[in-house]
Amino acid sequence: MNAKFIPNKMLSLDPFSQWLGIEILSCEIGKVKLGLKVRKDMLNSMAKAHGGITYSLADTAFGFAANSHGKYAVSIETSINHIVAVEEGDYLIAESVIEKVGNKLGFNIVEIKREGELVALFKGVVYRTSKDWE
Repeated sequence: MNAKFIPNKMLSLDPFSQWLGIEILSCEIGKVKLGLKVRKDMLNSMAKAHGGITYSLADTAFGFAANSHGKYAVSIETSINHIVAVEEGDYLIAESVIEKVGNKLGFNIVEIKREGELVALFKGVVYRTSKDWE
């Protein structure tokens, strides 16, 4: 199966990620790079990007990469470290940088960067089901 098929299919079925404006920049099996531009309606009360924005971008990259192996994979544990505040107009790139895949569990690390600067680090574990993507 084409490595781009599953992430593209998932995005087409994901109204939340579409609302965020997430774009797929590159896909390989086990590795996906996504981009997003921070809009005014994504800011918190301190005029910084809400932490949920970087989390959601990373979570989407995590999900797309974990499913790119061809099996339905569902998140069972995630966490994020917010390192640098993000501003309106920033273009963020989330990339799965490490993945370990077993029969039932997969482990991912996603780096979220702005112009090459690390702004957040996300870690996640998925449960891999026996159901294939079609």
